[in-house]
Amino acid sequence: MVHVVPDNADPPRTPDPRPRRDAVLFDFHGTLAQVEPAVEWVLAAAAEVGVDLDRIRATHLADRLVTAGRAGGPVPGRVPPHLAEVWTDRDLFEHCHRAAYVGLAETVGAGVPGLPEALYDRLLRPEGWAVYPDTAPTLKALRAAGVRVAVVSNIGFDIRPLFDAWGLADAVDEYVLSYEVGACKPDPMIFLRACAALGVPPERALMVGDTPADAGAVRVGCPALVLPAADPAEPNGLGAVLGLVTP
Repeated sequence: MVHVVPDNADPPRTPDPRPRRDAVLFDFHGTLAQVEPAVEWVLAAAAEVGVDLDRIRATHLADRLVTAGRAGGPVPGRVPPHLAEVWTDRDLFEHCHRAAYVGLAETVGAGVPGLPEALYDRLLRPEGWAVYPDTAPTLKALRAAGVRVAVVSNIGFDIRPLFDAWGLADAVDEYVLSYEVGACKPDPMIFLRACAALGVPPERALMVGDTPADAGAVRVGCPALVLPAADPAEPNGLGAVLGLVTP
């Protein structure tokens, strides 16, 4: 039998070479949000304990505090021996996270009573963070497209209240946090837990982050997109995710 194609038939469609993605796993810090600028962090924390710092002193203190070790900042070159244990476990236990970063701030000797605790407490509140400008549009577009979303973070405190305050709680299906699951990226277990929570196999998900630890997802068959570093006020390329997972 010969099949004749009508003259007005649509041309054959070229298959989309991209595999289908049913879910996206997002890192938190450096991917969806960034800690507030260091000088503003110091000024705000000092004000909370009743001290009005001039900007020159705040800048000097900020440099020393970041060097000593700030949550969301570069890894300190040296951790004092008395903090070594809590530093190692900082992303596995809440009390270790607080003790590590408060302890590192105390080594600076700022001369402002209560400042180390106030600096840490800024981390727990939405005003201590800056959400990247392309975070909300990207998360909401994925929600509209029916793509499931998890936030997968090495972190020692609950970030759900932050997303609630930012109006983004409804755009996230699951939170897989290291201190809750007992594993840190790049441990394969944390990526497998995230995919299981979303109900998708790893090969049908995409991990999005900003460090080699995030790229550890490839070890379980989940492809990864590593974004470039960006200032909090600048888009960090997060919108590229949409082109990788949606038609």
